[in-house]
Amino acid sequence: MNQEKNVGSVNLEDILSSRGRVRILKILVGVGELNISEIARRAALNYTTTNQHLNALVKAGLIQEKDFGKIRIFRFREENQRAQAIKQLVNFWESNKTCR
Repeated sequence: MNQEKNVGSVNLEDILSSRGRVRILKILVGVGELNISEIARRAALNYTTTNQHLNALVKAGLIQEKDFGKIRIFRFREENQRAQAIKQLVNFWESNKTCR
């Protein structure tokens, strides 16, 4: 719940201004959850950059981190209203790539 209080402090511009963050969001919208190494591989980013982007997305309340020992899993937060809006945008954009 504390995470929800900090969500308002993150600007949409900050989330969408990074190609890496957008790639990560698209990946997690599509699959739901993955470990950090697989996210980095699919997004074609190095581990450190991926970790920085994931931390920003966690702070924004769009994704959730779950730790299982040394394994970190990141999950798209379907229950978050802003995450739902991002998901709708991603799905709309991806399904209408040929529209001009």
